Amino acid sequence: MGLQFETRRSDSPWVDAVWTCASERVTAMTSVAGVRLGLVFWEQCGRAHADVTGPGTRAGTAPVPEGATFTGIELAVGTSLRAVPTAALVDGGVVLPDTTRRAFRLDGARWPTPGPDDAESLVERLVRAGILVRDPLVAEVLGGHGPAASGRTVERRFRAATGLTRGGIRQIERARTAAEMLAAGDRAADVAAGLGYFDEPHLAGRCAATSDAPPGSCVTAPAARSDWTWLSA
Repeated sequence: MGLQFETRRSDSPWVDAVWTCASERVTAMTSVAGVRLGLVFWEQCGRAHADVTGPGTRAGTAPVPEGATFTGIELAVGTSLRAVPTAALVDGGVVLPDTTRRAFRLDGARWPTPGPDDAESLVERLVRAGILVRDPLVAEVLGGHGPAASGRTVERRFRAATGLTRGGIRQIERARTAAEMLAAGDRAADVAAGLGYFDEPHLAGRCAATSDAPPGSCVTAPAARSDWTWLSA
């Protein structure tokens, strides 16, 4: 059966998407590059677990616990944890302690373990408590506004808030958009032209770097890579 994903977009300014997944007869999958922090809650054999997942700069193979069910929250770009520098989470994450079906521990307090329908409620509580934070300058730039700060200041604050450079975020987001378009059946030549790649080989190379797929498969067999949401949000 593999992995059965369901994903929905969120109306919350702090949440990009909420996803659920069940694993059957699968032990590993490709984790893709991503620019967001994530909260992942999962259960296997009656035991509950929770993790914070960091931005990912490259693709890789991630183990999948068999027979597990997951709820994941992809936080909006630039959202970070008060207690943990985002740079320390890049290409990694942390396991949250004392997790049960009902609660987990984060930043010294216990919080209710969410399901997919109350993910935004949990995030709102974490924001009100100051556990999830966002740099207003970074939010302004991501919203398309020109900041009243030097380029060096903007870059420094981007790195602090996201763990990545502005250019790195653009590259990863563009490659993910390309992969989604290819998976939807768009022609590789149209995707390359529409997203500003030099040509199809350039597109294939960037997709391969973020998805861990052979370069040719990114443009010749997109339907095989339609699941883009996992621990690396």
